[in-house]
Amino acid sequence: MPTAHEFDSPMYHEAVGQFSEVAELMGLDENIADRLKVPQKSTVVAFPFRHDTYAEVETIFGYRVQHLTTMGPTKGGIRFAPDVDLGEVAALAMWMTWKCAIVGVPFGGAKGGVRVDPMALSRAELQRVTRRFTMEIINVIGPETDIPAPDLGTNEQVMAWLMDTYSQHVGHAVPAVVTGKPPALGGSVARREATGRGLMFLLPQAAAARDIKPEGVTTAIHGFGNVGRYAAVAGEQMGAKVVAVSDISGALYNPDGLNVDAAAKWVDEHRFLEGFPDADFIDGDKIFELPVDVLVPAAIQGVLTEDNADSVQAKIVIEGANNPTTLAADKKLRGREVFIVPDILANAGGVTVSYFEWVQDVQKYFWTENETVGRLREIMVRAFDDVHTIATSENVDMRTAALIKGIRRVADAKLVRGVFP
Repeated sequence: MPTAHEFDSPMYHEAVGQFSEVAELMGLDENIADRLKVPQKSTVVAFPFRHDTYAEVETIFGYRVQHLTTMGPTKGGIRFAPDVDLGEVAALAMWMTWKCAIVGVPFGGAKGGVRVDPMALSRAELQRVTRRFTMEIINVIGPETDIPAPDLGTNEQVMAWLMDTYSQHVGHAVPAVVTGKPPALGGSVARREATGRGLMFLLPQAAAARDIKPEGVTTAIHGFGNVGRYAAVAGEQMGAKVVAVSDISGALYNPDGLNVDAAAKWVDEHRFLEGFPDADFIDGDKIFELPVDVLVPAAIQGVLTEDNADSVQAKIVIEGANNPTTLAADKKLRGREVFIVPDILANAGGVTVSYFEWVQDVQKYFWTENETVGRLREIMVRAFDDVHTIATSENVDMRTAALIKGIRRVADAKLVRGVFP
């Protein structure tokens, strides 16, 4: 396999393993397959970071990986996490390529990361890390080349600082350099809720595929951050019964259904779900074992494993997080006929509305929330239908079908463009 030790990580091996398996199934040209296993461009930076005390200057590592530039500008989030590394970022960039191709937005995949714990930083420290990292990668990002967005450990405010730093450097405001920023700076309405809302648009389609009535379908959501919270809100609005949600403190469970708005307000006031009065508080990992129709892993990668897959009682898994299901767990769940809506399809609502935001910034013409949500629903439902059609016609699972759709579109573009020189 044409990879280098710099990308060596479990997540990268998962990403390449998924791709290689599907590429072989498709009979993909070996030259294209080899090319797509490694990113086109990878940037690694190390920079000094001064803490508020002035007594310590720490060296921090940052990454920006652009997997594919064939389709147009690259697109992908920036995560701040203490264990982020080049292999993880490269894997996420690869998945972002397939995700963009599946929903049909004209981007290649990218991802970025800084190896730092954002929870341990003051607001001033977080701003300094963001602005310095932006300057370190400023020559590889831009509205026509590579557009960052929020990811794990980052948010609207971090994107605002990134946009401001870039704009200060070039001498004028450039809203289109980043998406997921506040609406006051050109951010799109409904962007914050886009990933969670987008995956819930697929719940009725997934339920129909399993001959389950979507009204009142019982749902458990692992993670109550940006994705999980708004998935819970959207699910409740659509008539689903959200019976459990979780965060790092544990999980809330009420078989009669949670009051999602009340849980969200509790988190806003108390930071964590623990202590919420109107539900049982259980161990966070127990959420995977609950007797529900739908399970939404919406927190971090690798939570559904070979060890706990047999305990999953849900009939449907809709992946809100990136790579929440290991390859071994995926095979076990499919062997038990659990219907899995894969992450590269299910959480593509984020990049879809990021595309909307970029278009609006470039055109200087902004849409209403109804227009944004309506177009998001249309794209997500169409993408699901396309993938489900492939799964049925090719007699494969939804993850394989989604990869076939994404890889085929990328391969076609590469063949048309040819090789330079």
